[in-house]
Amino acid sequence: MNYRLYRPEDFEAVYGIEELCFQPPMTFGRRYMRWLVQAQNAATWVAEDDGNLAGFAIVEWTQAIHEVSAYIQTIEVLPQMRGQGVARELLKHMEGSAQVVGASAIWLHVDVENWAAIRLYETNAFERAGNEENYYAPGRGAYVYRKQLKKGTSD
Repeated sequence: MNYRLYRPEDFEAVYGIEELCFQPPMTFGRRYMRWLVQAQNAATWVAEDDGNLAGFAIVEWTQAIHEVSAYIQTIEVLPQMRGQGVARELLKHMEGSAQVVGASAIWLHVDVENWAAIRLYETNAFERAGNEENYYAPGRGAYVYRKQLKKGTSD
């Protein structure tokens, strides 16, 4: 498996994974996804297997008064590629990107019913920091997870 930064020619494959992995109202719109992958304050990592995309992940960061905070927009892996460590490696690459820009923490929302993702975050030192009712849709809540990062490195 090869992990690399997104290239514009990856868009259709990335959006195809988005449409396969999530159903409305959970999907990003095409315009919003294009904006995310092109944002100057974000990094999109792709996992490539024999020239085909197997998954991708997007991390975005914002500058507050005295600190940078990173937010994981999404991690998505094709169903047939799950359970092989792809999401874990994408997570490491996103953390590395966040550390390089000086983020002190990285955080995310995860569907309260997505046990595989919850396990991924918890086994990678993320701590539950709260929850938001009806985050994804009425009756569909999210947990908020957060992790402190070492500044300026990509260990």
